[in-house]
Amino acid sequence: DVQLQASGGGLVQAGGSLRLSCAASGFTFDSYTIAWFRQAPGRERERVACLISSDGSTYYRNSVRGRFTVSSDNAKNTGYLQMDSLEPEDTAVYYCAVEPKYFYCSGHECYEQCFSRLNRGYWGQGTQVTVSS
Repeated sequence: DVQLQASGGGLVQAGGSLRLSCAASGFTFDSYTIAWFRQAPGRERERVACLISSDGSTYYRNSVRGRFTVSSDNAKNTGYLQMDSLEPEDTAVYYCAVEPKYFYCSGHECYEQCFSRLNRGYWGQGTQVTVSS
């Protein structure tokens, strides 16, 4: 069975950094799409960052671009979300999701397509990130 274990959340002051990890098991971590989502209390789930392993393309929501970095390490079967310059508005439960299939995208629709892949993917349990002002 495919399983994802998200970790690395915590309490940090505004301007600080956290690195979230998403440890995957149950599939070969070589062809996949991995994404991070978040959900704050009373708000809808938001797309945060997405990575396509076939070419390393990455996509970010506007509010985190330049502050967050999505990456992965195939040898460790783990995805990451490095979050720098954190703001109170980043407070949420963060979820990782993986679709363990080859995918390639080109063109201006790739942002939408990257995240949409996870509608058919596997999801982790979430990790809380709290940023104090």
